[in-house]
Amino acid sequence: MNHLKDKEMDELFEGILKLETVEECYQFFMDLSTVNELLSMKQRFHVAKLIRDGETYSHIQEVTGSSSTTISRVKRCLDYGTDGYHLILDRIGDKETK
Repeated sequence: MNHLKDKEMDELFEGILKLETVEECYQFFMDLSTVNELLSMKQRFHVAKLIRDGETYSHIQEVTGSSSTTISRVKRCLDYGTDGYHLILDRIGDKETK
């Protein structure tokens, strides 16, 4: 991760933290990303949620249309990554239980 860290990346993330609504997120990410990039991010996030819910690879492939390679990569991030998926999924879970 350190090879990505620089002033411009910090500015990007600081800008993202300024978004206040889901609609603002749509506006910004539609300008920043291609539709395919957004769909890929959405798919990987959905895969992460399903893996954490204990779903099987075959079920995840069926539900999301993800390849086994994508599912494996997301699983590797969940197991050995920087805990970014866990951070967000935990916060979403905390919000849903309140």
